[in-house]
Amino acid sequence: MTTAFDFSFTGLNGEPLPLKKFEGQALLVVNVASKCGFTPQYTGLQALYQEMHPRGLTVLGVPCNQFLWQEPAKETEIAAFCAVTYSVTFPMTEKTHVKGGHAHPYFKWMRERLGKAAHPAWNFHKLLTDKTGAPVAAFKSKVEPGSAELRGAIARVL
Repeated sequence: MTTAFDFSFTGLNGEPLPLKKFEGQALLVVNVASKCGFTPQYTGLQALYQEMHPRGLTVLGVPCNQFLWQEPAKETEIAAFCAVTYSVTFPMTEKTHVKGGHAHPYFKWMRERLGKAAHPAWNFHKLLTDKTGAPVAAFKSKVEPGSAELRGAIARVL
């Protein structure tokens, strides 16, 4: 059986980022962009990561330029923007396709498991897996990181 931990990305720093590294942790994978109306959600994602990482949650930011080209920057610029503007310390991947034929296999797999809800319709779409790597839920962009809906789902898998 495939789990989230069977997939691998390339980190923002260009190094391999196998999700196996996070085995035993719940994962909140979020497609992000620096020039989006939802970009301020980085603040909430960082707060969620700081609060819940010790309990077993990893937030993974996946920059994506598929929604009105709202992530035009290079990886080094994305890293600097996130660190300086939002003090992001959670892991991030290189720019990645999250929808369509060229979507990263992780996103295709989540859609197969959770259906249409797992298909990102915009930036800051959130995908949650539990500590075994099983898909749990998908959350639309408008669901804030601090919302009761998201926090409740995370609490149930920790």
